[in-house]
Amino acid sequence: MKRYDIIAIGGGAAGLVTAAGAAGLGARTALVERGRMGGECLWTGCIPSKALLAAARAVAQAREAERIGVTFDAPHIDFARVRAHVRAAQQAIEPNDSPERFRGLGVDVFEGTAAFADTSTLTVNGERLSARHFVVATGSRPALPDVPGVTDVPFLTNENIFDIESLPATLLVLGGGAVGVELAQAFALLGSRVTVLEAAPRILASEDEEIATLLHSRLQADGVTVHTNVKVQQAARAGDGVSLATSQGSFAAAALLIAAGRRANTDTLSLENAQVACEPNGLRLNPYLQTTTRHIWGAGDVTGAPRFTHVADYHARLVLRNALFPGRSAADYRTVPWAIYTHPELAHVGLTEAQAREQHGSAVQVWRKPFTALDRAIADAQTAGLIKVISDRKGRILGAHILGASASTLLGEIVLAMKQNVSLPQLSSVMQAYPSYPEAIKHLGDAYVRSGFGGWKKRAAAWLVHRS
Repeated sequence: MKRYDIIAIGGGAAGLVTAAGAAGLGARTALVERGRMGGECLWTGCIPSKALLAAARAVAQAREAERIGVTFDAPHIDFARVRAHVRAAQQAIEPNDSPERFRGLGVDVFEGTAAFADTSTLTVNGERLSARHFVVATGSRPALPDVPGVTDVPFLTNENIFDIESLPATLLVLGGGAVGVELAQAFALLGSRVTVLEAAPRILASEDEEIATLLHSRLQADGVTVHTNVKVQQAARAGDGVSLATSQGSFAAAALLIAAGRRANTDTLSLENAQVACEPNGLRLNPYLQTTTRHIWGAGDVTGAPRFTHVADYHARLVLRNALFPGRSAADYRTVPWAIYTHPELAHVGLTEAQAREQHGSAVQVWRKPFTALDRAIADAQTAGLIKVISDRKGRILGAHILGASASTLLGEIVLAMKQNVSLPQLSSVMQAYPSYPEAIKHLGDAYVRSGFGGWKKRAAAWLVHRS
């Protein structure tokens, strides 16, 4: 039996960072992956979706160029070349995640399905492996809604939509979360007629309602039809396409994309043999990312935590610290950045306005800077946007929400401020390049400072100014 200090199960972001980090620290390390190294992010998530969105964004920018005096003929979409760009992006990144690279780092890579034989032993392709620590990083997969007939019709998920060979003339998107909204807008800009069906009262239920409403309007302007409060009752074939019977009537399209949540990948692990318990949304973990068997850890999507590659990376680093070194640190999700890569982008960190008011009551203050009042956005003709920061009375940032150009990049400064307990008035003193988008953050800090400049402070300032 081969023995290791640490075995990572799953070759996605969490498993790769775990394996590379452990090997770099000198630990005897193994990695088990049953499919392709790189996981969802490389093959069916972050990279292919952003490559597709780059093509869609180019279409949007071509349409918008007229506002600054540049006109183009109507964009021609060569979907085969769009697909080729998606593949090229994946192929450029693939070597970083390859078995060869990780073997070169000193990691033993096993290609096969892992299953626990007991609390200290894995089997892979009939071979037995043992370790002091195991990290379950098997990711997640699309969840299918409980709709009669849905498994009898052709449908797409993020796992196969990037493999389609032609652009569907019409597309139904079941789910108005981040994945559904991103791909709905992308396919609409590329030429499909897209309809989104969402069961909740609004799309993007996890986002601040004010910001989500602005993005909803943008989707409609780009040709996406959105229906909310929709209960899907039946799915059936309609010729070569799909028909859905719903509480708001029937909808038919050439293709159906299901983007209705995720399910943790735990089915093949035989976790019961290792006495590892699961919750409905993933592994049962303590705050230190330990499962119910303390030397077996969880990381990434399989934990049910926010399902982002950057969270998987964070988990892996935290597991290495807790498993291999003295002391323990708890997972902290208060400053997790969220980004939806629509055009314009939506990004947030921390509490929404509603959450902040629920937790902090009347102490909540809300600061807004529309991009229509931001010089750089005006110069770029990118004024469709808003930055919204939520603070307490002392200027401590509770949350931030941005819709606009480069929102995911702009958010980084606020994430750092929240992590380091930098307040809004302190951000007011940060010098920003002019003209730039981060000026919006400084302006919000200025607004906070001005709000407190009254009463005795104003009288004292006046006295000091005129004392000569």
